[in-house]
Amino acid sequence: MLRRGIEGPLKAALSDTPVVLLTGARQVGKSTLAQTLVPEDRYYTLDDTTLLAAAQADPTAFVSRHERTVVIDEIQRVPELLLAIKASVDRDRRPGRFLLTGSAKIQFVPRVAESLVGRMEILTLWPFSQGEILGRREGFLDTIRRKRLPGNPTPVPIDEVAERVVRGGYPAVHTWAERRRAAWLRSYVTGVLERDIRELTTIEALAALPRLVALLATRVATLVNLADISRSVGIPHTTLQRYMALLERTFLVHPLPAWGMKLGSRVVKAGKLLFADTGLAAALLHLGAARVPKEPIGGPLLENFVIMELHKQVSWHEEQPQLYHFRTPKGLEVDVVVEGEAGEILGIEVTQSQTVRGEDFRGLHELAKLAGRRFRIGVILYLGRKVVPFGHNLYAVPMAALWEW
Repeated sequence: MLRRGIEGPLKAALSDTPVVLLTGARQVGKSTLAQTLVPEDRYYTLDDTTLLAAAQADPTAFVSRHERTVVIDEIQRVPELLLAIKASVDRDRRPGRFLLTGSAKIQFVPRVAESLVGRMEILTLWPFSQGEILGRREGFLDTIRRKRLPGNPTPVPIDEVAERVVRGGYPAVHTWAERRRAAWLRSYVTGVLERDIRELTTIEALAALPRLVALLATRVATLVNLADISRSVGIPHTTLQRYMALLERTFLVHPLPAWGMKLGSRVVKAGKLLFADTGLAAALLHLGAARVPKEPIGGPLLENFVIMELHKQVSWHEEQPQLYHFRTPKGLEVDVVVEGEAGEILGIEVTQSQTVRGEDFRGLHELAKLAGRRFRIGVILYLGRKVVPFGHNLYAVPMAALWEW
């Protein structure tokens, strides 16, 4: 089994917090990771029909069976259990009593968030990161923040990058051949839409969801324009908002908010749309690795890939920095803005070019000007071979640094 970067933070949370919720999409390895931490007799999955019926019949009895850490898998299937867990924890606040896993973001439900506030820590497990696949712990964010850039990382040609983008990180299929993997990923999306989303909502008119998801795959790493999407798929605006929330809750899509909301008219406030896994987007687009560099969508897919790699690294980072994008009304932009715990700002741009020019740093210059003393460093990840300085705190950095540093 490949080691997961979030294992350390998960164990730390269980050491001092009564309830830990490990969320993430289906098939990313939540159950596998949880089963390494507890014996089989203290692992309960609500995908089991009998256990599901027992939990629904008497939630209080279901959660009171064990004195030591118990795992309840797919907790979103019986939300009533959370109130029973709250009552149990209020009687006994020992750390590590419950490890819950869920394939939907249950914190979207207000009463859930309120019932376990102060009693639960939430961690997110994403598909494999590139470092996890290679068996190494990525330290890219800390490396650039400290501005102690090591030697040149391994050169990565465009075809290898395209392969990584299309392969994605779902554990079950990341070693499969391209066609079989793509077929599995398309079936996976269908399964989420037909099973998980229907369990989360009473909305009946879900027939337009597959068409919506297919359209969103063509718009990865672009600003979210709900009015335009509504017109394109023929879904009323209010219904579309609910659909987008459902897709986020089931970890198919992931929003990237805008940075600098307090700067008023100097920045664009719309968020960006990301697919949680670029393998899913490529499969929906029927796009193989050989075609990625030749298609207009190739650049946005690469940007989506890099941003989600950073999200994975953030998920186990001790300081939990926040990720944003930056864009001005004049079109100057930075693909990723990382805001640290102390307020320091890192800017990261992504390009599939093998060369970088001074004018490519215009967005980073603007970000540095607006951030002032908070600006720490600006980096352009590119497909060249060397780390190259471009003035004060600005660098061109080979793409492989993302998973090698």
